[in-house]
Amino acid sequence: MTEALPLARGLARFLSGLGSGNIPPEVEEKARCCLLNGYGIALGGHATPYAPVARAAALAMEGEREGGATLWGDGRRVGVAGAALANGALAHGRAQEDSCGAAHLGAVMIPLLTGLFETRRLPMERLLPALVAGYEAGGLFERAYAGRTTPGGFRASPLFGTIAAAAAAARALALDEERTAAALSTAAHLAGGILQSFVDGTDEWRYQVGVAAANGLAAAELARQGAVAAPHAFEGPAGFVPAFARCPADVPALLGRLGAEWATLRVAFKPFPVCAFNQTPVTAALALRERIAGRRIAAVSVRMNPYEVGYAGMDSKGPFSTISGTLMSIPFCIAAALLHGTPTMALMQRYDDAGIAALMERIAVIADESVPTLCASIAVRLEQGEELTQRQMMTPADYAYDRAGVSALVRRIGAEEGVPAAAYDCLEGFVAALPDAAIEDVLAAFALLPRPAAKAAA
Repeated sequence: MTEALPLARGLARFLSGLGSGNIPPEVEEKARCCLLNGYGIALGGHATPYAPVARAAALAMEGEREGGATLWGDGRRVGVAGAALANGALAHGRAQEDSCGAAHLGAVMIPLLTGLFETRRLPMERLLPALVAGYEAGGLFERAYAGRTTPGGFRASPLFGTIAAAAAAARALALDEERTAAALSTAAHLAGGILQSFVDGTDEWRYQVGVAAANGLAAAELARQGAVAAPHAFEGPAGFVPAFARCPADVPALLGRLGAEWATLRVAFKPFPVCAFNQTPVTAALALRERIAGRRIAAVSVRMNPYEVGYAGMDSKGPFSTISGTLMSIPFCIAAALLHGTPTMALMQRYDDAGIAALMERIAVIADESVPTLCASIAVRLEQGEELTQRQMMTPADYAYDRAGVSALVRRIGAEEGVPAAAYDCLEGFVAALPDAAIEDVLAAFALLPRPAAKAAA
């Protein structure tokens, strides 16, 4: 009997063979949308405070490097890992990056790949296949195991994002099947990341994506240099799946999904700067706001899937002092949307808004198994006694905007945040021209961002 193929090797066989000739057109187009969204959201996050912290850390650790990777919106250059940390924080700053289930893989991979292609002058025809490789690898594990790993306290983005980053880097570097398997296995040993920052409303999660990218790059480079890796790193008795998901890995089932269920097509985009799980509740609240028409609210009940309600920070009612707290809170997001309309970054910082605080106390969040994930049912009881209900049934397809939809989204954000329209022209031209495009077009877009006053004066 032929021995079953180890999971890392089987996955590597699929990933290393990805190219323009065997990626379905709709998958390649979705990857273009992901690039446009990733870069566009990062432009719109230029005023958030997280990237400056990460830039300072990267510069302190690595120093400026001639020929290094550019720090977006800054212009200085560091190593690829440092740029992934800083630019990942920029891409993650609005919490409006893409979502593949519970994992924000674009914020991990796009800064990493940009730095790799800038510094190593890799052939541009590898960019889209590398991005798809990352979504497929990270998305495969997210879909199979996030329902187990998240309740265990592990955050999907760094956990599965490290695997995605290794896959993307391996494909960008054109590693063969054997070395790609070694990269994936090594990444399985470097993955991790917890959820406590959402409970405390702190910033660690902003930087997890960059660290995951750096760890994935390290895994790919170690493999490229000949590192020996465990063949059963994912399914072995002390492997990735048993350790994090606390269950055995069904290797044939996982490998059977490759090329049949494209994880890239599951990637969703966020219309609002709130947690992915709060996108639908906010959508429902905005619809109810129109129906309420200024009348006073007595009470609100929100029914959502237990997986989402149980996610760290989702049921919090504060008090809040950071965006990290408000964007996760179901009560805050719904109260803010009902009272003030479409969430913006400014609205998410209204920590002392008396109206929001009072309404949050009248909001009950209920875990309901009958409500699918990414859906919500909100009932509002008015002081006059009338009850209004909005049952918002949505799937990732509702957030899977086409390229025109992504362009409209990122340009709307840019208009709010003072980003020149020419920056989006650069990005749209780059995405449309691939593979006949230059990474300098992306860097040119970020060079158009307004610079902080203190830096300009210096």
